Amino acid sequence: MTGGITSPGAGWRQADRGPATQQTTRKRRKRGGGRGRGEVAMVDDVEFTSYYGRQIVKTPVWKSPDVPLYLFLGGAAGSSAILGALADVTGRPALTRTARLTAGGGSILSVVFLIHDLGRPERFLHMLRVFKVTSPLSVGTYILAPFSAAAGATAAVELLGWFPKLKRFGGAVAAVFGGPLATYTGVLLANTAVPSWHEFHTKLPFVFGGSAMAAGGGICMAFTPVGEAEPARKMAILGAGIELAALRGVEGSDSILAEPYHEGRPGQFMRAARACTAGGLGLAVLGGRRRWGAVASGALLAAGSLLTRFGVFEAGIASTKDPKYVVVPQRERMAAREAQRTSGAPAGDPHEARSVSS
Repeated sequence: MTGGITSPGAGWRQADRGPATQQTTRKRRKRGGGRGRGEVAMVDDVEFTSYYGRQIVKTPVWKSPDVPLYLFLGGAAGSSAILGALADVTGRPALTRTARLTAGGGSILSVVFLIHDLGRPERFLHMLRVFKVTSPLSVGTYILAPFSAAAGATAAVELLGWFPKLKRFGGAVAAVFGGPLATYTGVLLANTAVPSWHEFHTKLPFVFGGSAMAAGGGICMAFTPVGEAEPARKMAILGAGIELAALRGVEGSDSILAEPYHEGRPGQFMRAARACTAGGLGLAVLGGRRRWGAVASGALLAAGSLLTRFGVFEAGIASTKDPKYVVVPQRERMAAREAQRTSGAPAGDPHEARSVSS
């Protein structure tokens, strides 16, 4: 399916280009007066292609910036809800208020971007008609719906100053769903057949969870008086450390599926995200107990989290458009299984994704 390009008009095309293309191949030429010595192969590198220019794996129909913003806002809201419940129990009213407002605002905005991506509000309601434990999308819908209701109601009564017991109850409910909301999106992406998402199915939940902690902690740290912001600072530092470590596992992988995280538009997002997160982490450690340091580090950590979501999203989209990101790993898995059969070792990866033909 990817061996090369046949004669013009035979149907083999570049996967991401419209018109038919043919590789330029040059014949061998001889040196030394034609006596056969010093032959130099002049054949150009062969690019992977797909039949009739169609992609091997379909590109998700999710839109940018709707989905990356949904991922970012949902993660920040989830971690902020947890932070707000902890601040309420430990008697930090300013931090509690900031965290509740961040969780409520982030949850409502995330739903808005999700519905905008779906196209019509009733499509979100239709997702609630079925609950399927084996589907991250279905489970995520039932995480997002109660979280948004609890966090939004808690933020509303916080603003109005009504029903203090209801605020505490709503904040506790939101905190219960906050952790799953911050990480399920990583599971959702990794559960698809998108090559550069599925390959890192064990790492993306940690990337998203750490990124959510960095964003939620950073935002709350920036908008809370320094005297009460210490829990937010600690959450932001821990989350940034987890995010950077998990991203290193993704970007530092020897797999060809790590390439999209380094190249083109996704690579630009990931480099900027790494710089913002590392800078915010250092500033939070060294100057986070001062007002200017808390604001600056919080802004950098939130920006790094947002850029990470865009980078991961764009890298996955890019990996669906080049056939090599499907074919090379498939050939490697086939070779590995053959080697295992020869040696008598147990067979390979139970999490291997099935390719989705277009």
